[in-house]
Amino acid sequence: MRNFIWSLLLFTSAIFTSFSQTKGSEKGTYLSTNKGQKIKLNLLEDNKYELVFYSGDYAVKGDSLVFIKNTEAQTSFDLSFKVDKKAKNIKVRFLDPSYYSFYVGTQKGNEEVKYQKLSDIKTKTDPDWTKTILDFEIEKADFLYLVFEDNYNPTSVNKYALPKDVSEITINYELAVLGDLQIAGFFDRSTNELKISEKSGLNPLVFINEKDPQPAKKTAKVLPLESLSVSNWTYPGKENTLISEDFGTGLVATDSVATAADYAIPPPAYTRYDFKLKVENTLKKAIDATKGSANKFLVVYADSKTKTAKESFDFIIKDQETQTGYNMYDKYNAIYDVYNFYLAGADDKKWLKTNKIVNDPSVLVLNGDGSLLAIAKSDLTAQQYQFGYYSEFYRQLLRADALISINNALKNKKATDAELIKAFNKTVLLETSYDYETAAVVDPNSTEFVITKTTLDKKEVVSAWKKLIESHQKDKTANLYLAEIIVKEIKNQGFTKQLFNEDKILNDTDFLAIDYLLKHFDEIERNRETFNSKEGELHTLGNVVSEISNALQQNVYTSQDGVTGEINKEKVNSIYKKIIADGKGNFDAYKNYFDYLSMVEDKDTSNTTYLREFNTYFEANLAGGNPIEKLDAIYSTLDATSSYLYDGWNAFKEYHSNLCNTAAWTVVLKAQNSNFLKDAIKWSEYSLQVTKNNPYYLDTLAQLYYKDGQKEKAIATQTLAVKYLDVNMDGVTATDIKDTLTKMQNGTY
Repeated sequence: MRNFIWSLLLFTSAIFTSFSQTKGSEKGTYLSTNKGQKIKLNLLEDNKYELVFYSGDYAVKGDSLVFIKNTEAQTSFDLSFKVDKKAKNIKVRFLDPSYYSFYVGTQKGNEEVKYQKLSDIKTKTDPDWTKTILDFEIEKADFLYLVFEDNYNPTSVNKYALPKDVSEITINYELAVLGDLQIAGFFDRSTNELKISEKSGLNPLVFINEKDPQPAKKTAKVLPLESLSVSNWTYPGKENTLISEDFGTGLVATDSVATAADYAIPPPAYTRYDFKLKVENTLKKAIDATKGSANKFLVVYADSKTKTAKESFDFIIKDQETQTGYNMYDKYNAIYDVYNFYLAGADDKKWLKTNKIVNDPSVLVLNGDGSLLAIAKSDLTAQQYQFGYYSEFYRQLLRADALISINNALKNKKATDAELIKAFNKTVLLETSYDYETAAVVDPNSTEFVITKTTLDKKEVVSAWKKLIESHQKDKTANLYLAEIIVKEIKNQGFTKQLFNEDKILNDTDFLAIDYLLKHFDEIERNRETFNSKEGELHTLGNVVSEISNALQQNVYTSQDGVTGEINKEKVNSIYKKIIADGKGNFDAYKNYFDYLSMVEDKDTSNTTYLREFNTYFEANLAGGNPIEKLDAIYSTLDATSSYLYDGWNAFKEYHSNLCNTAAWTVVLKAQNSNFLKDAIKWSEYSLQVTKNNPYYLDTLAQLYYKDGQKEKAIATQTLAVKYLDVNMDGVTATDIKDTLTKMQNGTY
């Protein structure tokens, strides 16, 4: 029977009543324990159930929440290895191969790939097809190819590097199948597990209650070197059959002529840039070639004992060129050119000994300064799968490089200003969504990569940053790398967060850094688009005023969350006023300024400062003419980093109508704000021009009219507020609106 696995599906049904009523199976959420099958079972009220299928990762960057596509894990094969130096052949255990079209291929070096159809192997080893696990042996090889052939979709071809001395491979295929599920289940009291299967009862899915202790976290999935979707896949001697268009009324045999290109993995359907790596002949040249790039590393392979080391190295270089070319598509893109490679020779023995590299073979990763970032006591083939732009290992190297770079710059008394800025900039460009410290291998004898750890002195870092900011106050031109560091730091995404995982309140150095941004605002705006598109670098520097105002507002919230320190409100006010006085007050600046002022009362408990600043914005940007056209003009100027550009036009329009109503309501609430009564009526009327018949806005306007002596107009407007009440409004507010109308009508308001 097939192993049924479902993915990317959420549904609810009432057909499962007998299961949900089974004694001992309480309502709640259960988690699948089957290998590779991440499934939740929710037992709900009224005998309903949900099967929830999920897979993937996510990153928090700034305010965004950004979902990540893991391009290196797009394969349904799940592998695990055992190693034994004495093994002559490799034992393969394929879990439940069922009746699908699987093929297994082996390859030594760059020789021709030798394929076997899994069903042929099963027929020989298990003629009656009674076993759910297929055990067989293959010869020792360097690479393993796993193929799933589908009559209706391109064939999935996956190439894996086999670890040295591998003795056993366990393979599981996680096939997604959707359709009419004929399932039943039961609660196993002896194990506290829910087991669900098809009618035959074989191969059940096993669930445990999420409240129970969970199994230990499994090791990372083995990723293929290549994972391609290939149309008309074949190999020499393969018997080809196609299902005819009548879906099974007859099989049509087709002759196939295999060419040399068919013997290996065929080329993909899309364009691939013909990327070439330059391998230097000395270690010094290799390091120098790596030094020029901000995000590039040097992989050094030391293996003096293996006679075929050079041959394997050359083969891996070609494979790396192919994979990098796939990422680049039709032209060179330096973003994906992140590794150089070097094969250590006899001349490098002294360097290896000096750096205490005694294991042979070893794979080392260096930065452009020659500092050791990672080492694995294994051959290069076993680690080849790590060297991709999208891999977690690459992110670990970026972090290790950043820490080493800033530590070296701080310790070096001769370090230049540019070197310090470069080191700080590396730290602020790191991702913050992964815990690399816990994910890294710590066993120094591991055959996996051990990342170099660097401990930094916080006081030393803070002191160096303060001196750096002070030394640039008189700059006549802007340094955009420094500007980017400042923006990240004041937004709580900079080196303080990256290096020490601490939230912070803006301090004197930060306010001095903000002055630097405002001083060079015009120059930064002229050049930041070019800066963000620098070849081989990743920068996302936004509009400086928007970035500053967002940082200030975020810091206000941070100061309310129990973080040590208190924000300097006077300096915050002075920055906003400077931005507005200089004519740089864009939408984001005003939005954050109003949010800030709305939380701060003046000394007389009025909101005079807030209302005065808001009225200035209203008269300059919203009053007069067609309100929709005016809003559209503002919307068209939003910077790409503005959240409202992502939220859309309707949210932007609603924000302004609500903003005007909030300001107007502030006048309703406090007698001290009565000087703004006439202005508040204009604001309130505007809110209803943009969002018509809103009962909240009508209630505000009616009360303003009444306070202004326009009682008949107030009663008419409040009557409309009651008319447009709906079920979505909370009961207390609805009652207040009705009571206000009654008071206006009987003269007791």
